[in-house]
Amino acid sequence: MAADGAAGDAAADGTANSGSEGLLSSVTDPDALHRTTFFLSTAAVLLIALFPFYYLFVIAFTPAGRTTDAGLLPAGFDPSSFVEMFQVLPFHRFVFNSLVIAVGVTAFVLVFASLAGYVFGRMEFRGKRPLFLLLIAVSYFPGATFLVGLFKLLTGNVTVFGVTSPNLFNTPAAVGLPLTALALPFAILILTTFYGQIPDGLEDAARVTGSTRLGALYHVIMPLSAPGLVTAGILTFITAYNEFFFSQLMTTGAAQDWSPIVWGLTNYQAEFSIRYDLMAAASIVGVLPVAILVLLAQRKIVSGLSSGSLKG
Repeated sequence: MAADGAAGDAAADGTANSGSEGLLSSVTDPDALHRTTFFLSTAAVLLIALFPFYYLFVIAFTPAGRTTDAGLLPAGFDPSSFVEMFQVLPFHRFVFNSLVIAVGVTAFVLVFASLAGYVFGRMEFRGKRPLFLLLIAVSYFPGATFLVGLFKLLTGNVTVFGVTSPNLFNTPAAVGLPLTALALPFAILILTTFYGQIPDGLEDAARVTGSTRLGALYHVIMPLSAPGLVTAGILTFITAYNEFFFSQLMTTGAAQDWSPIVWGLTNYQAEFSIRYDLMAAASIVGVLPVAILVLLAQRKIVSGLSSGSLKG
């Protein structure tokens, strides 16, 4: 008995010593601790971020009528949903509508944000700081704040000095104009930070050669601020591409009425049934343009965000 007790004490001491040695090695070798923490954190982030996409594939490949039986693996295998989704609805038209709206919003935002960013980043005038703070504060207002006024304005129900606003219902402008107004402040903030860091000597050299301020902006400042432009553009594009609130207000939900992609996803809901397999397949197809865009420009995005945070 005494021998058994001594053996148990020895085993316990060995376990305690190995644990203390492991803790001591992690303290004395911080690189190993950092690597372990990095890999565990990366695995957790990837799992959280990619699992919804994996489950979309599971539902998309599950035969119709058996989606409720799907778990971590499909309840069967039927890829026909990727073909049927276009037969039930003209989903390609919804994707096209979203792309047109997103590209238009991004173009307008970059043009006006570049001009405003140049003014706030490189020029001095009275009231500059309060005006800039007021502009940034607009981005914190939810879209619902402007709901009634925007609907009346964009449907031709506002008359000022005898001029009636145009009826833009069921047009890309009805969705794009509110999105442009809400996306501008954040884009201006990004570009103001970048434009303000360009050395004055570079712009002065362009001005000496006869270039105007707009010419210097286009030929000197914007090329040197390419990461900021790409970051602002892609973030604006993603926001506009995923938009649903204003499109629900300003379109009927039909593909021919410039309804965006989220309307298409909801239209797979019938009166007495919901085709989850078609919704999952359409979601996968719909996310491809954004995924491809981010993959192609990921270095610019990382550079823009890191440079902006360091320079700001």
